[in-house]
Amino acid sequence: MKTFCGRANPTTGAMEWLEEDENYDYHQEIARSRYADMLHDKDRNVKYYQGIRAAVSRVKERGEKAIVLDIGTGTGLLSMMAASAGADFCYAVEVFKPMANAAVKIVEKNGFRDKIKVINKHSTEVTVGPDGDMQCRANILVTELFDTELIGEGALPTYEHAHKYLVQEGCEAVPHRATVYVQLVESKRMWSWNKLFPVHVEAEDGEKVIVSPSEMENCPGVPSVCDIQLNQMPSSDFTILSDVVTMFSVDFSKPVRSASTYYRVQLEPVKSGKAQIVLSWWDIDMDPSGMINCTMAPYWVKSTSAFQWRDHWMQCVYFLPNEEPVLQGEKVYLTACRDEYSLWYKLQKARGEEENKADIRVESPVCRCQAHLLWNRPRFGELNDQNRTRQYIKSLMKVLKTDSVCLCISDGSLLPVLAHYLGAKQVFTLENSAVSCSVMEKFFKANHLEDKIKIIEARPELLTSSHLEDKKISVLVGEPFFTTSLLPWHNLYFWYARTAVTSHLTSNVTVLPQSASLHMMIVEFQDLWRIRSPCGTCEGFDVQTMDDMIKNSLNFRESKEAEPHPLWEYPCKSLSDPQEVLTFDFRKTVPQHCLSTEGSVNLSRKGKSHGAVLWMEYHLAADISVSTGLMQISNEKGNCEWNPHCKQAVYFFSSVIESETLSDLPSAVTYAINFNTKTGEIAMDFKLL
Repeated sequence: MKTFCGRANPTTGAMEWLEEDENYDYHQEIARSRYADMLHDKDRNVKYYQGIRAAVSRVKERGEKAIVLDIGTGTGLLSMMAASAGADFCYAVEVFKPMANAAVKIVEKNGFRDKIKVINKHSTEVTVGPDGDMQCRANILVTELFDTELIGEGALPTYEHAHKYLVQEGCEAVPHRATVYVQLVESKRMWSWNKLFPVHVEAEDGEKVIVSPSEMENCPGVPSVCDIQLNQMPSSDFTILSDVVTMFSVDFSKPVRSASTYYRVQLEPVKSGKAQIVLSWWDIDMDPSGMINCTMAPYWVKSTSAFQWRDHWMQCVYFLPNEEPVLQGEKVYLTACRDEYSLWYKLQKARGEEENKADIRVESPVCRCQAHLLWNRPRFGELNDQNRTRQYIKSLMKVLKTDSVCLCISDGSLLPVLAHYLGAKQVFTLENSAVSCSVMEKFFKANHLEDKIKIIEARPELLTSSHLEDKKISVLVGEPFFTTSLLPWHNLYFWYARTAVTSHLTSNVTVLPQSASLHMMIVEFQDLWRIRSPCGTCEGFDVQTMDDMIKNSLNFRESKEAEPHPLWEYPCKSLSDPQEVLTFDFRKTVPQHCLSTEGSVNLSRKGKSHGAVLWMEYHLAADISVSTGLMQISNEKGNCEWNPHCKQAVYFFSSVIESETLSDLPSAVTYAINFNTKTGEIAMDFKLL
């Protein structure tokens, strides 16, 4: 059966109705899942296996049958480990139907059909009894329900229910416990992801400063965790203010409470500074003694050099509601509040215990300024990037005249304010949503510009002369940035918007940026390739059914598409020189015909060609460009530095997806890239020679 799906095209802005197969959603989910990454996580798998063997032994030593409940079984891997370790029977629960079907096949293929029953239900719907899904309660509880924040996938309510209804009292649990650790730091870089710093503009009539509305200054932001590969954050980008401390632990072998609560620790700052950020991670002990431990600790905490790279569990960055000055040796209280699914933090000076207790609120932070709803964290970082802002200021100074009538097309941009301060006679800004209108209104008000810049809430094609007070636009500007963009070229929406407003432009209009170009480079990833690489066998179990399922879902639609990744978090080295492959001239309207190119790129460095990285560069004015991708190749080895505020497009070659071993290293890669101007989509194909 086919399903019609409505979606707004991120590049053209058009509303489209696409006919999709009814299974499209689940194919998307599987194709972009982290199942492969988990199966490649050797450290996790080995530790789980050790923990499961030990738990089965402890039950057997008591003279009991080992009955295992595995919640969120996925491929069935942990149940198969339990069956191999001598468990008498395993109940493997998996709510996602395609995954449960795969688990049945994998279990059968590995010869455990008589030992493992796959139950395709949510664990809270599983029944126990002679006619139930489970004959009896289990005495070993095995789960892997954790995300980077530990509790974000509903681990607590799931455990709470399992202890009440599905497992015996005093059961063994693998993992046995989880512990959450925190460390207080000061970091201008990370703080710039949550607050907007003042922007300094050198104008002809002196320095101007763009400030945030007080509402934004005091806003706690959004409650969702910021999870990143903290191991890619250089130590020069943060200052440690406290030792690592244990925030709380959860013992999974005992009844678990999921109700909202808080935990509090006393910290003694090891250095004076501004407390802005709580860095956090967790570890799990697979056994009661804590001998089998799996940790997410970052590089400056973990003593071992043998790091396990993983992308399904990373580290957390939490923003304190406001920055708090702390003094070395002067104790403070850090409070972690949590509900069933998320955590947030607050810091207080150490005062009388009772006085402090009265001050604890367990409500989750809510963004009231709306800016955190409009701009995600990388976007805050981008707006705070002074070097980038300087490029726009330099370009605007070149093109603006005293009689310029300026229209800005970008979502929630500071360009209208820059244009006003740099001398434009009149400035209009076209905002696509009520949220961006509201945020810009507050911004203009805070800077006393509400009567200087006119906000128009309209789609470009619906712009009228009365919106523009019957004036023609002489300077059209955009960063361009749109909140709907996922891939680098989605911001070409600016070109479509420029085309839609053509009738409102003067014949000699200046467009900034004047053009854009698509760039490409062949790379070898240090680790990112693992998320798309088949596993084959995992700890001796055949999981090829899972590989085939992922491959099938990739072929369903995604295989010839690039995917967005923030490459500052995923080291890679360049195997070719960067190459410009397509250009888009914003001074002209979008052409009717497709733009296409083909060619080849030589591989100048030896290495595994995992894929191509693509990004956009915007040519603002003569000799001034901004890149959304490669900033520089930093050494002879080809290590790359990427724009930290943008996601780049990664196209994995089929040799990664199909795990082909190439007999000879390729010497060149041919490419064919086609930009369909009707759909705004880019199709690409690569061949390794």
